[in-house]
Amino acid sequence: MYDAYTGQARDVKTMSGGEKFNASLCLALGMADVIQSFEGNVSIETMFIDEGFGSLDEESLNKAIETLVDLQKSGRMIGVMSHVQELKAAIPAILEGEKTKEGISRTRFQLK
Repeated sequence: MYDAYTGQARDVKTMSGGEKFNASLCLALGMADVIQSFEGNVSIETMFIDEGFGSLDEESLNKAIETLVDLQKSGRMIGVMSHVQELKAAIPAILEGEKTKEGISRTRFQLK
């Protein structure tokens, strides 16, 4: 892998959790754009992201949230599964699930 920050090649095994998350998000978004550009009748309008946000530093988390909000504004539906409080504060619609002591799962939908 080429590290643009240092200007040198770097083994992917040296990436932090946050760097891996950012790289994965960039690859997923780039691949969606490439698929849509080559296949004229394919439209990828929904994306689900499962965790990874907890591994980000504050600056990277803010950039990720900003990117997801921009994608949502462009017409894509973004689903995020996370326990990170900053995400909960930034996302206007939340489907929250919890397991009760009795072993029953309950869900609650919140709109802000």
